[in-house]
Amino acid sequence: MDSTATDRFDTSRFEASRNRLASLAYRLLGSAADAEDAVQDAFLHWQAADRQRIKVPEAWLTKVVTNLCLDRLRSAQARRERTAGAWLPEPLLDGDPMLGPADSFEQRESVSLAVLTLMERLSPLERAVYVLREAFSYSHAEIAEILDITESASQQHLHRARRRITAARRRGGDVDPASARRIVEEFLAAASSGRTERLVALLTDDATAISDGAGLAGKLLRYDTPQRIAAVVRAGLKPTPAKRRFAGGTPAIHYALVNGDPAILFVLGDQVIGAVAFDITGGRIATVRGIAAPARLVRLTEAWRQHEPDTPLISQW
Repeated sequence: MDSTATDRFDTSRFEASRNRLASLAYRLLGSAADAEDAVQDAFLHWQAADRQRIKVPEAWLTKVVTNLCLDRLRSAQARRERTAGAWLPEPLLDGDPMLGPADSFEQRESVSLAVLTLMERLSPLERAVYVLREAFSYSHAEIAEILDITESASQQHLHRARRRITAARRRGGDVDPASARRIVEEFLAAASSGRTERLVALLTDDATAISDGAGLAGKLLRYDTPQRIAAVVRAGLKPTPAKRRFAGGTPAIHYALVNGDPAILFVLGDQVIGAVAFDITGGRIATVRGIAAPARLVRLTEAWRQHEPDTPLISQW
């Protein structure tokens, strides 16, 4: 095989792993854009390597991508960006290959917005061990090899990560899709009609709401009582000429699944200009996450343009 044919063969081996590597990087970084950059950096490492000596390309690439992500998580820039109160994960539309694998409950949980947010509380190594074990089912021996740690250390990191995430996680199990949609539709109807008492009834007693303020605020906006959340949601979802000017027009509101969670999307033409995702537990909404910073909606918009949407819940907001 000549060098050109060898390069084509080796490139195809990398491309066969690209989606898996991207889904690993996304879970580690919580950002699709950063995940794509990490995978591209891994490709450059792959091209520069002596590939004849790489016995198991999948394992080699997993190690490279994981360590590239750890370097990003440990960087001074990442620490500044991810300081408490200043960061939310980048949402992805249901069906995006970056969300895979999603066969088990643990795999789906590991990519939910709630768990991606909670993983910010973990050290980079704890986060890596948690993702490799829970989402990709690597053994502790394999994780030890990837991260250059002992099996015992891998087990300890996993134990701490599970404990921290479980202690802060309120949602229990998968939510029935039909019930989730009904609750979100009721929430939107109540907010649109100004029925704040119905909004309060749809929220858990310890509900929280988080918004990135469309990227205009220096930190996340947080609201911690059902009454306050209902008032903010009612004010936020009430259309006004000023809001429509800011949005650039009159968007439609669609129901969708984002990172496995029920959500509503504000869509103007073929552009997603806002996403509101919900955690639902016990038939009520425990968390509301509003994401409207344009940089966080790039990949979601790209996926939406290839998506066949249902009839909008509200055709003209």
